[in-house]
Amino acid sequence: MTAPLFDRVSLLGIGLIGSSIALSIRRGALARHIAIYTRRQETLDRARELNLGDSYHADVMEAVTNADLVIFCVPLGANAGLIKDCAPGLSKGAILSDVGSCKRSVINDFAPHIPDDTVFVPAHPVAGTENSGPEAGFAELFDGRWCILTPENGVDEAAVDKIADLW
Repeated sequence: MTAPLFDRVSLLGIGLIGSSIALSIRRGALARHIAIYTRRQETLDRARELNLGDSYHADVMEAVTNADLVIFCVPLGANAGLIKDCAPGLSKGAILSDVGSCKRSVINDFAPHIPDDTVFVPAHPVAGTENSGPEAGFAELFDGRWCILTPENGVDEAAVDKIADLW
C-alpha cells in the first residue's frame, strides 16, 4: 500500500470546492486525516453529517494544528483575515494553498502573514458547478480538469510537486 501524500490536511471552508476536495482526498487515500474548519456551526454540522472529514472545528487554530497541508477554500475577501488568524498555529514545514481564481490578490493577502518556515503554493482548480454548500461536493469534480499552480520564484519545488500530485 502506498503511503498518503499528507498526514493531516486542513480544509478552511467547506462549500462546493472544499467538500469536493475532501471527497477526492478520501477517494484517493491522499491523507490520513482531514480537518475541516468553517465559521458557521450549521455548516460544520452539515459537513459532519456528510462525513466529509475526520475532525470538525469552529476554531481555525485548532483546525490547522499539526497540519502538513492547509487549503484555503473561502471567498477571496476572507483570505487575508483567515491567514492572519491561523498563521501562529501553522506547523513548521506546512504547505499552504488555496483555490481562489484571482492569484495576485491571494498572494498579496497571504504575503504579510506567511510564517518563514511554511511554503505557499497558490492554486486554482478550473472546475465548479452552479451549486454551493457542503452537500454540493462530489469526488469527481476535478477529474479531467486543469489546476493552475502559481508559486512565486524560489518556492520549494518539492512542495509544488506535492500540490501537483494532489491535483
